[in-house]
Amino acid sequence: MVSGAAHSIEITAESLQEDLARLRIQKQALERELAAVVAHLGSVQRTLSALQPLMRTAPSPEPQTNGVSAEPSDSDGQKSYGRLTEQIMEYFAGIGDTAVRARDVAAALGRDTDSGSINGVRSTLDRLVGASRVQRAGRGLYRAGRS
Repeated sequence: MVSGAAHSIEITAESLQEDLARLRIQKQALERELAAVVAHLGSVQRTLSALQPLMRTAPSPEPQTNGVSAEPSDSDGQKSYGRLTEQIMEYFAGIGDTAVRARDVAAALGRDTDSGSINGVRSTLDRLVGASRVQRAGRGLYRAGRS
C-alpha cells in the first residue's frame, strides 16, 4: 500500500510540475499582453489629447451612443462586422507570437464573455485562419499569422 501511495504522490507532483510550467508560460503571455495594452492605451490617450481641441470646434459627424461612435452599417442597416476583424488583427499585432484562446481575445477586446460573443470571435478567428491571416496553434488556440 505504501508503494501505491508513493506512486500517487509522484504522479501528483509530476502533474503539478506540468501545471507550474504551463502557468509560467501563461504568466509571461499575460505580461506581454498587458504591456501591449498599456502601450496601446498610452497611444490612444495621446491621440485623444491631440484631438480634443479639434473636437470642441468641429461638429461631430456621427451620432454617438454612450461615448462610443455608432458602428457603420451596410445598405440593409445591419452592423458591419469588418471592425471585429480589424480589432482582432490589431490585438494579434500587439501580442506577438503568443497562442491565445477565443475567450482571451474576446476579453481583451472588451466584449462580453457570454458564449454568443465568444463564438462570434471564434468564427471570425476561424475565417482569419482560412484566409491565412491567423494560425491555429493547437486545439482552440490561435496565434498571429507569419508574415
